[in-house]
Amino acid sequence: MNPGDIVLLRFPQADLSVGKLRPALVIAITPGRHSDLLLALITSRSHQIVAGFDEVIEPFEADYTLTGLKTRSVIRLARLVSVETSVINARLGNISKKRLLMIRQKLVDWLAKV
Repeated sequence: MNPGDIVLLRFPQADLSVGKLRPALVIAITPGRHSDLLLALITSRSHQIVAGFDEVIEPFEADYTLTGLKTRSVIRLARLVSVETSVINARLGNISKKRLLMIRQKLVDWLAKV
């Protein structure tokens, strides 16, 4: 797994119960001996978009075909989780390096405000 990869896993619910099989974006690999993955949930439910924060991937965009996603999707930047690589079921594809850098900057800017 690499940052920018889109993977499939049972994304945990906010109450830590086991979730459904869902796509997620690998934001980063954590430092240290465990090398866990920092992931952001991906959904096709566009009504959940947080305008100006979440990242929308449209079918007409250049890197959409690389993602392995089936429809317009939203990368939910407020839905983050750190997981072991062993819980990943599959790798679907990836986003462009440019999009990954933009997403990371959004997260840095958000965390700097806290």
